[in-house]
Amino acid sequence: MIPGRHSLQSLARPGLGLAATRTGRYRLPVILGHTRNARRWETTAQVDGKVDDKIEGEKTGHIEANPMECIIFFDNLFPLKLSSYFFWRPWKSQTDFPKVLKRLNSTSLGMFDPAALIKRAIPKDLPMDIIEIIPRTKEGGAYVKFRYPRYTSAADIQGKLSEYLEKSPVKPWFSPFRGISTGLVLGRPWLEDLYRLPKSRLRVEFVAAKDSETPDELSQESIYNLFRRYGWIADITSQPPDSKVLPKYAYVDFVLAKDAVMARNCLHGFVLQEEGSKVATRLRLSYEQKVKPHNIWNWITNHPRIVIPVLVAFIAAFSVIVFDPIREFFVKAHVQKSLEFTDSRLYKWLKRQTTDILSFGRRKEEGKGLHALFSHRKDLIDSIKKTLLESEDTFVVIHGPPGSGGRDLVLDQVLGGRKKVLVLDCKPVIDARGEAGTIGKLAMAVGYRPVFSWTNSISSMLDLAIQGTTGVKAGLSENLESQVTKILQTSAAALKKVSLTGRKKSDNDAHLSDDAYLEAHPEDRAVVVIDNFMHKTEDKGFIYDKISEWAATLVENNIAHVIFLTTDTSFSKPLSRALPDRVINQVTLGDLSSDVAKHFVVSQLDNCNSDNDEKDNHNEGQSPLPIKTDKQKRNDLEELDECIETLGGRLTDLQVLARRLKVGQSPKRAVSDIVDQSAADILRMFLLAANKSSDGGEKKWSNEQAWYLVKSLASQESLKYNEVLLHNTFASSLTPGASSPEAALESLADAELITIKSQHGRPATIRPGKPVYQAAFVRLMEDPVVKARMDLAAFTELAKIEVKNIEKAEQELTVLAGLPNGPAQASGRVQYLLNKLEVSQKKIEAFEKEMGGLKTVLGKEE
Repeated sequence: MIPGRHSLQSLARPGLGLAATRTGRYRLPVILGHTRNARRWETTAQVDGKVDDKIEGEKTGHIEANPMECIIFFDNLFPLKLSSYFFWRPWKSQTDFPKVLKRLNSTSLGMFDPAALIKRAIPKDLPMDIIEIIPRTKEGGAYVKFRYPRYTSAADIQGKLSEYLEKSPVKPWFSPFRGISTGLVLGRPWLEDLYRLPKSRLRVEFVAAKDSETPDELSQESIYNLFRRYGWIADITSQPPDSKVLPKYAYVDFVLAKDAVMARNCLHGFVLQEEGSKVATRLRLSYEQKVKPHNIWNWITNHPRIVIPVLVAFIAAFSVIVFDPIREFFVKAHVQKSLEFTDSRLYKWLKRQTTDILSFGRRKEEGKGLHALFSHRKDLIDSIKKTLLESEDTFVVIHGPPGSGGRDLVLDQVLGGRKKVLVLDCKPVIDARGEAGTIGKLAMAVGYRPVFSWTNSISSMLDLAIQGTTGVKAGLSENLESQVTKILQTSAAALKKVSLTGRKKSDNDAHLSDDAYLEAHPEDRAVVVIDNFMHKTEDKGFIYDKISEWAATLVENNIAHVIFLTTDTSFSKPLSRALPDRVINQVTLGDLSSDVAKHFVVSQLDNCNSDNDEKDNHNEGQSPLPIKTDKQKRNDLEELDECIETLGGRLTDLQVLARRLKVGQSPKRAVSDIVDQSAADILRMFLLAANKSSDGGEKKWSNEQAWYLVKSLASQESLKYNEVLLHNTFASSLTPGASSPEAALESLADAELITIKSQHGRPATIRPGKPVYQAAFVRLMEDPVVKARMDLAAFTELAKIEVKNIEKAEQELTVLAGLPNGPAQASGRVQYLLNKLEVSQKKIEAFEKEMGGLKTVLGKEE
């Protein structure tokens, strides 16, 4: 069976039908004959009244023409560009497409019938008898097989047909600008229904006309002369000479796809023999998908130094356009707490109602202990509040030792009830591991999201790979400083919008610009609280510089007020660099006085007992009784004066004391436990610790240096800074990393073992890190084992220092002894070295004597 081989429709008068063969191939039962006046339709040859279905080539899939017969290809009968659509429609077969077109075959739409187009394209006086019509829907045309008289030729008929169509073009409904064209089929057409859609490129294969012969490869001149008649040729590409692909082939590129369709249908199977050749060659044509040159991709790969920076700039611009508004929105929501359910009115109402039920209708009063503390610092709180109401372009720095209550003072008292507050805690940012962790913690602190911190590592690898291949850094990855700067800049833009949220068009100063409005209304500005500033300065110190510069931008542009909370005395260095021409508003928080500390502890106990008595009275169903405080119930509170003097006025230690008193401990017992706990912490962290810091690096101080300070401060309240520096334990330490005495003292101060007090801008005195440490130092000195062990270590190091001094003196004496004739000028130096050697030796003997006694103590004590 020949696929797709059907007659379109009868060209005869209405009522004249088609006779079907077994193969589904239709033959027209008419002959288009030549008469003088009119066309005459007659039936074709019949055998015993039946249509002859023995058509040659049915089983081979080719069309064969007998003598005095010829085949002409008509194109532009179907839409060529829709061939792929009709090919994959549910009916799929090309033979079904004429059935679809029958819907247009009506009295009013008969002009759209493809068979009618063929009828119109053939002049009436042309001597040809049509035998068969075979549609080729995917190629947009049809084969027309006809019989012609002996006095003419097929070429003459096709020439007259072309002249007629040129003078009287027949244009189908879908192509109003191009008519039907024809071509004489010279080869042997192959009827196939493969999914090979028409293309403008033809693959011309040269195969042997006979099996025993080797075909010749046609030259480009011959190919051009053969194919040029069907349309404009863009290029002819021959097979590479060294190619071993068989059969040999060449590519013919037409300008238009319709010309390639005509050439393929007319020349497929054409046999020719070039001049001078003894072998005939058959042409086998097929459509070929033309591979378009990837000019853009080739230019990109050949110019990475230009393309990669442009690509990076495009990605950066896309990120700014798309993600920055989203990030600003989340920062605003974080500052205003608009997305937090706990800050909503419904949650607060439910919390109040639940609290009322649990407290039997009476709400708990706020802790009186903190009221007592804050009433003591009322002037300080009012001063900070006043500063936030004034347009001062400077920082507010609240400095105090750890546990002085600076954070509670600012967030609860100064900023209590204020909505536009952003709290940036530097401690988790500095303590985070790796760049990704630092970026994530900083972004979380300011509400910056989405953040793709993990992409930086991938970008770094890509940047390294591109640099290795092109020799130029692509700039895909950003360092930690640039990413921190980006987060802070986005936060600054969001804070400005937050500060302007209270502005209304009905205000009297609505005509002012945003900057002028913020300058005129300092009370509307947001407040940024930077906590734990200068927490650690060893690593990631640049983050403090970036935060200081960001804070300076906020106050200089009247975007927000900035409050720093710090325990480090060196905070002025980065802040002075950020605001060199401004005076920083500094507030110092010290330890509480004895009276205030005692009142604070008693107030904490009163608040606790008020709640307990209230619950007891309600449980008994009686009327409320007068509330009795611990001072009225307990007789041991008279010990508080002595205990608080030992404990000091550090807020955190006072809170620990109050909690211990609430559980029933006596003041002396509670203070003793606190001192014991502090002594244990000092012993674990400073005296018995390995030579490694918490972050894995070497410590800048030694255990012997810490013990010297503990031993010295146990007997006196303060030490002279320079006197400590001159002691051999600091000046000549043999511990790696502890060779610098100044760095050792600063490191111990950062670890809160000691506090360094300054005078006139220079370090002057050394005190315990907390008031309770004074008693803890004494407690450690009272432990004979600890004292003996640490003294033994200290004497051992001092002895090693003296041994080292003796070795240096002996080396120099050896050099002097080698001088010729023993010059008299060296006698003074020799005597000096001998005296120094003698002094060191006496010290070593004294140290060994002390060490012997300490070893005896360690041998007896458990």
